[in-house]
Amino acid sequence: MSSLTSLASIATWPVPTAAAGVVRADGTVLGTHGPVGRRFPLASVTKPLAAYAVLVAYEEGAVELDEPAGPPGSTVRHLLAHTSGLAFDEHRVTAPPGDRRLYSNAGFEQLGDHLAKATDIPFAEYLRQAVLEPLGMADTSLEGSPAKDAVSTVEDLLRFAAEVQAPRLLDPHTVAQAMTVQYPGTKGVLPGYGHQNPNDWGLGFEIRDGKSPHWTGAGSSPRTFGHFGQSGTFLWIDPDAGLATVALTDRAFGPWAAEAWPPFTDAVLAELR
Repeated sequence: MSSLTSLASIATWPVPTAAAGVVRADGTVLGTHGPVGRRFPLASVTKPLAAYAVLVAYEEGAVELDEPAGPPGSTVRHLLAHTSGLAFDEHRVTAPPGDRRLYSNAGFEQLGDHLAKATDIPFAEYLRQAVLEPLGMADTSLEGSPAKDAVSTVEDLLRFAAEVQAPRLLDPHTVAQAMTVQYPGTKGVLPGYGHQNPNDWGLGFEIRDGKSPHWTGAGSSPRTFGHFGQSGTFLWIDPDAGLATVALTDRAFGPWAAEAWPPFTDAVLAELR
């Protein structure tokens, strides 16, 4: 199905396969294009799913956001907000907690370990029970690192994007925290887009604010939040527009994506305004 002309433009992307969809907060799917039931590696679009599981654990009382986790002086909140000081892909400390926004896969891996110890449930299984199963995301699984190894479909991620917009699994106040800047004024590198000052981030979700360049559109509201992945994937939620868009491909992120994604996003927003 595609009732949206803007979605059909993914057919022109220089990728072997692409699928996309748009969903409103009430779960209404406004349009899809491509093989929306096909499973794609998500790369870092795994992180919002992992963060949501951590927030469920927080609401269940298994963890506190400000309890120690990760390197000395760091907390669960630091790990979720990429301010623990851990390096990108290595479990070594390169800055004091809260000092800089150092985007870190290692941080999410330590988060997964922390949650597994706190709950006595392997992280992939906790994610399945806490998030995937209740949302009916039967085609989604975590097959390794909580930072980057989930596999999913557009159909499943549209279910997740509807949940984030109108939470049932979490208190809306918790989700509001996740999309609120943590450690305001922190600068750092947005992978693929260079130094940003500030490099705003919530709890597991990147926040657009005034970042330039950026992977969303010129028409995206500053409140837009979400994530993109190195596997050529993204999910953004624009609270001002009242909708979310998911796009999954099987070509690694690169200049093609930096060129294609912003006009695509602007076209979706323009068509639905």
